Amino acid sequence: MTHEKINLQTLEGKWHIILSNFPMWLKGDKTTPTFNYKIAEKDGTWGLIDEVKYTQNGRIKSINGFDKPLNSENTAFEWRGNGLLSLLSSKWQILYVDTTDQWAIIYFEKTLFTPKGYDVICREKQPNMLIMKKIEEKLSKLKIHEKLKKIV
Repeated sequence: MTHEKINLQTLEGKWHIILSNFPMWLKGDKTTPTFNYKIAEKDGTWGLIDEVKYTQNGRIKSINGFDKPLNSENTAFEWRGNGLLSLLSSKWQILYVDTTDQWAIIYFEKTLFTPKGYDVICREKQPNMLIMKKIEEKLSKLKIHEKLKKIV
C-alpha cells in the first residue's frame, strides 16, 4: 500500500481502466471505461468530481459522483453518487501510483451491489509491454492474486 501523500492534482484528468475484475466491465456490454476526475469543493471538503464514462450499444454513458478523501494522504476515498445515485456510496483506495509511467492500482470495497475488487488505471489506453510488466510485478508484490482481465 502506498503511504506517500498523493496530490489531488496527480489524479485529475482522464484514466483508462486497463485491467479489472469488476463485473460491470467483464460482462462485455460496457466498453472503453474511463475515470474522469476534476478537483472541486463540496460541503467544505476538497475532493474529486468523478465521472465514469463508458460505451454501451454505441452510446457514451456516464455515472457521476463525488470522491471525498478519507485521509490526509488522499489514498482513501468515499464515492457518493449524484441524483438518484446519491443513495449509493462506496469506499475505494489507491494501493499504488506510478507517477512516472502514469498508472495506478485501486482497490474497491464490497457494497450492497458490487463485490470487492481491483482496477488498474492508466493515462494511456494501451500501455506498452514495459509498463504492463511493471504493473504485473507490482500486482505480484502487493499479493494481488485475483485474476484481472484486460479491459477493451
